[in-house]
Amino acid sequence: MLVDKFILYLKAEKRFSMLTVDAYQSDMQQFIEYMRDNYETTDLTEVSTVMVKSYLVHLKAKNLSNRSINRKLTTLRTFYKYCLRENLIEKTPMTGIKSLRQDKVLPKFVTESDINKVSFADDDGFATHRDRLLFELLYQTGMRQAELRGLVDSDVDRAGLLLKVHGKRNKDRLVPLSHQMIRLIEQYQTVREAAFASHADRLLLNDRGEVMSPYFVYNKVHHMLEGVTTLKQKSPHVLRHTFATHLLDEGASLVAIQKLLGHEDLATTQVYAHTTIEQLKKIHKQAHPKG
Repeated sequence: MLVDKFILYLKAEKRFSMLTVDAYQSDMQQFIEYMRDNYETTDLTEVSTVMVKSYLVHLKAKNLSNRSINRKLTTLRTFYKYCLRENLIEKTPMTGIKSLRQDKVLPKFVTESDINKVSFADDDGFATHRDRLLFELLYQTGMRQAELRGLVDSDVDRAGLLLKVHGKRNKDRLVPLSHQMIRLIEQYQTVREAAFASHADRLLLNDRGEVMSPYFVYNKVHHMLEGVTTLKQKSPHVLRHTFATHLLDEGASLVAIQKLLGHEDLATTQVYAHTTIEQLKKIHKQAHPKG
């Protein structure tokens, strides 16, 4: 099936993360269902620009956000570029289909005082060591949850105080580690080896000694942040935003933060500058007599 080949292309050649691939697959399935129900076709090479526009109207009628709709349009653009490459179509039906205007959403982050309120169980068990290390790695390196789950022991350079992070599209980057972080890793590894005679080839494991799922990591972070912040979103990505915002607040350059986060484009990192500016405005309004 054409969509199956497209998904394989995303995995093998584009090297998209599994979460991104799952999102693309879901978007394509929804598009197929719409074409089948409204145009009685599942042959996506026969889709016209008019059909895509009607799909766009359908999505708007479902009250989806412009951000969600734009993501689905990105999926379709990528799919039809693939069809062009494979000579399955002569022209893309996405011609003239523009992304919807969306408000720029500033990234949410946890304040430094709230970060310091995060606590862990008062015991020396495996789960406690793992949870503490999981949290500190996300907050102190700004890595994505998929990058965290992919870490193996050999990625840690104890002598050089560095961590090799395997980023998107198989691009590796080096992130500095503190001496305190190295001690946390070593303590965790000692407890891990005592807990599991054999285990998955990963640095961090779930409670059964297996590879952690995205949902496992999300639930852990959500639980840790639940009692310390009023933010609605309490996810691993919030800790990534927090890492970048706190670095910028302490004077780090955008270029340095870009490299640490693994952003290809500096424009992606610049959103954190806007976050800091908004914080300054808020502080000025609250503190200045004529603010």
